[in-house]
Amino acid sequence: MSIRTPELILLDLDGTLVDSMPDLANSVNETLVAFSIAKREINSIRNWVGNGIEKLLHRAITNDIDGEAEDKLFEKAYISFMDIYNKNMCVKSVCYPGVREGIDYLKEKGFIIGCVTNKSDQFVRPILEKLGLIDDMSIIIAGDTLPKKKPDPLPLLHAASFFETDPKNSLMIGDSVNDVKAARAANFQIVCVSYGYNHGNDILDTNPDAVIDSLADLPQLFN
Repeated sequence: MSIRTPELILLDLDGTLVDSMPDLANSVNETLVAFSIAKREINSIRNWVGNGIEKLLHRAITNDIDGEAEDKLFEKAYISFMDIYNKNMCVKSVCYPGVREGIDYLKEKGFIIGCVTNKSDQFVRPILEKLGLIDDMSIIIAGDTLPKKKPDPLPLLHAASFFETDPKNSLMIGDSVNDVKAARAANFQIVCVSYGYNHGNDILDTNPDAVIDSLADLPQLFN
């Protein structure tokens, strides 16, 4: 299991670098209770992560991965959630084992490293800063940085253009089908971690170029 050695490496946030589930789940459930809606199981919330805050909240309100909440309820719940999560975004969130070792390896080898996530920018930077990752990132592209987000290839292509690197010599590392779709559409290589939030589905079914159990395994991938 190996890939071509890239110039640019982009990493997803939730489910790849950071286990944010405890804080997300607590904030979702606090929001639901405020609107007299039943709390959701953490495994359900885990399966709803990956398409941005708006989708997560629609799914939580309706208890359905394809659900769309009523407009007025959603608008009020969204304001409430943003306030709650803003105060609790990195209380229990932690880096996954091997993240520091993996990033240190990438930096030692001189790769350009960036973070591309569907999470709102107002949360991304504080989380990266608190967990000691922000200075490792040469670019940060959040879900609201550009007009489109993953699975659209725009965030990946924007990063490649910014650093004047060929997409074919670039790599996305993520945990979900959105990362795979974005990478394929952008002509990036794609490596997935086995421990993420891929809507409860086996990431192997998305046919990434490689799957690793830890970012500490990255040295084994490159030719």
